[in-house]
Amino acid sequence: MKKFLILLLIVSGCMCTTESGTIETLHKAGFTDVQTDGYAFFACSEDDTFATRFVATNPAGQRVGGAVCCGLMKNCTIRF
Repeated sequence: MKKFLILLLIVSGCMCTTESGTIETLHKAGFTDVQTDGYAFFACSEDDTFATRFVATNPAGQRVGGAVCCGLMKNCTIRF
């Protein structure tokens, strides 16, 4: 029972990232040379399940950084 409670606490407060989802979302938006950099603290809403920091080249050719936020029941969004 104790192990179950610990697991539940870890999952409910999960600091999850999704590198493949981040790269796919950015490529669909025209970004190239994408580099992910782990969990994006405070960048996404509490409704988002995944929050991944990134640096990439935008369609205008500029290097930009931000976060890709994804939820289990919603699409991913890009935040700068």
